[in-house]
Amino acid sequence: MLLAVNFAQLLFPDFSLILCGYLLCRFTALNRKVWEPIESLVYFFLFPVLLFHSIVRTPLEWQSATHMMGAGLTLGVTGIALAYSLPKWPVLGQRVDARLHAASAQVGFRFNSFIVLALVDRVAGPQGMPLVAILIGVCVPLFNVGAVYPMARHGQMGFMRELVRNPLIIATVGGLLFNVAGLSIPDWLQPTTERIGQASLALGLMAAGAGMQLGSMTQAKSLALAVLSLKHLGLPVLALGVAILWQLNPTQTLVLLMFAAVPTASSCYVLAARMGYDGPYVAGLVTVSTALGVLSLPFALGVLLPLR
Repeated sequence: MLLAVNFAQLLFPDFSLILCGYLLCRFTALNRKVWEPIESLVYFFLFPVLLFHSIVRTPLEWQSATHMMGAGLTLGVTGIALAYSLPKWPVLGQRVDARLHAASAQVGFRFNSFIVLALVDRVAGPQGMPLVAILIGVCVPLFNVGAVYPMARHGQMGFMRELVRNPLIIATVGGLLFNVAGLSIPDWLQPTTERIGQASLALGLMAAGAGMQLGSMTQAKSLALAVLSLKHLGLPVLALGVAILWQLNPTQTLVLLMFAAVPTASSCYVLAARMGYDGPYVAGLVTVSTALGVLSLPFALGVLLPLR
């Protein structure tokens, strides 16, 4: 219990930035029109630079890296399978609307990259960023396929093209190639890339807060409870089992648990709305998931981690 409290205190500065973003967006002139271009700046430039810099500066042990890849794939595939099995569950299955489930199941396994990248250094130190980069490189394509497939099987035209153009994947692959080749960022450029990384963390967290919206959650409460329970309770517990299965070391286990316990992706709402599903309902799930991260992260890191 004491460890959980310590992790809650450790994570408080980051969640206070999320709250700042929410309050600024809702109660000042810095509304969504201001934050949308900031989100694009962080996602397409600042975070890729942070990822690339972190991977290049840290030598990778490829044996442990393959274990991390295997753990990420195992966690991802199992999480997707559980999310899409909800209509088959006793009692719950009778209450699940097929369209709402297709739109909201993604909430049960996706992750908020802004929060992941902002937290990892505070939680795991410098050695945590390359491990998170591996998880992102493995899970982003997998989770995007898992999110899109049930909503529109016919809507995948150009989908693979979008995946290979994903800036986080490009930065991860580029950093890994640099690392393997023994290349490094020039000394004169290091301070610039470090400052870009520092800026990305604060802006990314505030942008996550600015994107929160309650939407309409009065319908399908049972589905909402099941999806959010899977995301914030089931997935961290599953991550602990995966870490044991793949014999991850303490730092890898820490990163995997953090990765599993962070709030879901804010883009869940965008994807559902663009594909003609109930956007406000999914937006409500995303917002509640962001708030639940305050509980699930201390639970994963302070309660589950010592069990390993």
